[in-house]
Amino acid sequence: MFDIGIGEIIVIGVIGLLVFGPEKLPRAAADATKWLRQIRGMATGARKELADSAGLDLSDAVDSVKELRDLHPRRLAASLLEDSDDDAPPSRRSASPEPGGSARPTYDPDAT
Repeated sequence: MFDIGIGEIIVIGVIGLLVFGPEKLPRAAADATKWLRQIRGMATGARKELADSAGLDLSDAVDSVKELRDLHPRRLAASLLEDSDDDAPPSRRSASPEPGGSARPTYDPDAT
């Protein structure tokens, strides 16, 4: 949902410690979580109420948004660059098990 990394979370925590202090910070975090849940619940209720009063079926819109997610450039690139065992060059195919029963790892020239 939000693109927040561990560094940003640490900075927010330090600022919270400075503003609220160590004894009030857990209570403030719990209150903020409760408020966010209430706001999210009110938004969901309002969306459902508007859709019901307008007679709209939002499931089609949600499905089309999910289809649009598949067109994200990173997902497209990952699907295009994915190698299957049949299309991979011989050096990258998975090794077949040896007669002893153990599989030899494949040689990856890019890794060395």
